[in-house]
Amino acid sequence: MQPVRYHVLHETRYDYGSPVSLSQQQLHLSPRVLPWQLVEEQRIDIAPAPTWRRDGADAFGNPVSWIAFHAPHETLRIRSLMNVAVLPHRPADLAASPAWEAVRERLAYDASVPLPEDLDATRFLFESPHVRIKHELADYAADCFPPGEPVLLGAQALMAKIFREFKFDPEATTVSTPVLEVLEKKRGVCQDFAHLMIACLRSLGLAARYVSGYLLTRPPPGKPRLIGADASHAWVAIYAPGTADGWVDFDPTNNLLPDTEHITVAVGRDFSDISPLRGTILGGGGAEPEVAVTVVPVDEEELPEGLLADPLEEA
Repeated sequence: MQPVRYHVLHETRYDYGSPVSLSQQQLHLSPRVLPWQLVEEQRIDIAPAPTWRRDGADAFGNPVSWIAFHAPHETLRIRSLMNVAVLPHRPADLAASPAWEAVRERLAYDASVPLPEDLDATRFLFESPHVRIKHELADYAADCFPPGEPVLLGAQALMAKIFREFKFDPEATTVSTPVLEVLEKKRGVCQDFAHLMIACLRSLGLAARYVSGYLLTRPPPGKPRLIGADASHAWVAIYAPGTADGWVDFDPTNNLLPDTEHITVAVGRDFSDISPLRGTILGGGGAEPEVAVTVVPVDEEELPEGLLADPLEEA
């Protein structure tokens, strides 16, 4: 199997309304290494240069950078560039997965010694800041999980139901909109649909995690690919013992199983664990960031001008 290789550029810029005197930030902008995803090259450029920086891994095994600024600054620009190769990894037979009740029972506490992979999966079994466990959510998903249904077929049916019944509407929600409100309004964006599907699965006793990354979008025929025209994306992974990696991805926004056109950056309980940029500042005047993402297959004959830019200069 040949991988699909990508250039990705993710730029974030803050123009503060007033100087920031102190700042500490956590960055989830480096792609995760997976059995089907190879990171060939990656760097994060920051201007102005931070006073302090440390690169490492978070509690979920995601690459993360911590930075701090101890000098006043009026702008902040962060640019993540990466070359990533993605292999086909969509499971061939969803019906071969175990019954969903069997997976639920494996994850239920019974005082016996759990398998290491089951123990790891239990981190994604409970409520988290953006995910609730409610009977309304279990009821919504119940028709997708009849008795004996293979867990991956049930997840596929739930994904299709959300895609069919919900409308993509960027104006309908914010990052803090509760998942029960999303269920009621049946509108939202990829983050909302991921949180909703995760909440439904966890309400049934299944382990599900939030996945952030990038999705290749194609320009209209005859039109050039534009710098910054893409965006970050979010989808879901469900725990399915016996599969190649133990986890299988589902994209409820697009009603498909992610494969070679999804690039994984991080996994967590929900968005709050792995937001691209999160921290605290003193000053700044409440500025909102400008974010631009570009995803380009390496085999395209001409890359957009400016994609492989030189390192940032001091702002």
